[in-house]
Amino acid sequence: MSVVFNHGIRHEICDRNPIQLVRQSAKRKTVPVILTVNEVQRLIAVLGIRERTLVLLAFGTGLRMSELFGLKWHDIDFQGNEISVTRSIVFQVVGPCKTEASQKPVPLDARLAEALKVWRHQTKYGEVDDWVFASPAARGERPYWGQCLMRSIIRPAAAKIGITQRIGWHTFRHTYSSLLRANRTDIKVTQELLRHASSRVTLDTYTQAVTLQKRKAQSKVIRLLRASSEAAG
Repeated sequence: MSVVFNHGIRHEICDRNPIQLVRQSAKRKTVPVILTVNEVQRLIAVLGIRERTLVLLAFGTGLRMSELFGLKWHDIDFQGNEISVTRSIVFQVVGPCKTEASQKPVPLDARLAEALKVWRHQTKYGEVDDWVFASPAARGERPYWGQCLMRSIIRPAAAKIGITQRIGWHTFRHTYSSLLRANRTDIKVTQELLRHASSRVTLDTYTQAVTLQKRKAQSKVIRLLRASSEAAG
């Protein structure tokens, strides 16, 4: 039963696990994997354009795997510099986002926008109704399998550059969150950027619009990656 509630928390279906109140033997909690900026920069450097764009977008927005692969080109507003998250895809099944908070627009930093434009030029599927990461094997009718790309390409690339921890798509979201905290980003802005829905933290009601404060917070994280890259060069 506890596993069911924990699954619900991860996918933000519920905000707490009441079973945890039951007295039980001590159990070590899993510590999330968080990469350094330098590790992310080095990983991006050894990836091909498809995986590089995916990792950069995951790291720079905190989008969940189901949200990343659920994006279509009409969700990307290059003029307004924001991403609309309106669907998720799990095991190739398309569905709505789990919570209202998850559907709030995500700011799109100019460098992320440029990376997406380059990818759009490279992919065969760049029409407005196409999946951003459409799979040629499915003739563009479905996106790639995120776990397959992680297992067959991204993890081996990470191991090649000396990252010994077992990373996953959520690693980039954890890293994004960690860097926001390290930059002393306001807790309310952090919650908006990560689109958390939790009754454990009482917050004011926010506008759906992407604020300048959220854009600045995201850009700080992207600049860290750029600075690390320039220093390495």
